[in-house]
Amino acid sequence: MASRNATFYGTGVSGALFAPLKWFFYLSMLLLALMLAAWIVDWIFVFKVSPEGLVRLKSVLDADLARAGALGGWRNEFPRFAVGTANFLYEVVFKLTGIHDMGSRFAESTSLSIPDTVARNTYLVNYEAIQLAMIGIQLLGVRLAVLLTSLPLFGLAYAVAMADGLAQRAIRRASGGHEPSSIYHRAKYFQLSLISATAALCLLVSASIDPRWISLPGVTVLALLVCWQ
Repeated sequence: MASRNATFYGTGVSGALFAPLKWFFYLSMLLLALMLAAWIVDWIFVFKVSPEGLVRLKSVLDADLARAGALGGWRNEFPRFAVGTANFLYEVVFKLTGIHDMGSRFAESTSLSIPDTVARNTYLVNYEAIQLAMIGIQLLGVRLAVLLTSLPLFGLAYAVAMADGLAQRAIRRASGGHEPSSIYHRAKYFQLSLISATAALCLLVSASIDPRWISLPGVTVLALLVCWQ
């Protein structure tokens, strides 16, 4: 029977070489899932909820950009980082695929070939959906930048709460206190649910909400869960 360590994708040099590719694939799939979820939520908001549609979604993007400019940070580098993240996602999804250039070409009054005419008619029929996707991807980029900059706060709260929890655990062990095993599993599951809910509220809500109203309570509850764990 062959050992698991003898496989090509096991540990060692091959594992070190394929680990970055594996993590890049996982992060790409996660980003793709976030984009699809954001587009679905924005589609429901524009076509089923808000009577103003795209105008309302564009105002949400403008409000988030204005808030990013007001937050500042990093010697006023955060607004540039938020805009850069939004532009990066837009270029990857729409410029590299040619959709942006296609819309610019169709906006001109030049004569088109038969395939381009068919493509232009299809583009015009789905114009609102395409505009929704363009605005939604920029909104996701701005909010993703905000979420990324809040990760050090989550890491600091996690480290402090873990140190406090370990100290309390040592005190209970020294005094012969009881250690219920169910608290560990419940706190761990609640942490995953809390992080997922916080990220979803920060990234997917089709309304302009100050991220501090979401991240600060999330950090507080996460610290309590880590301490109990």
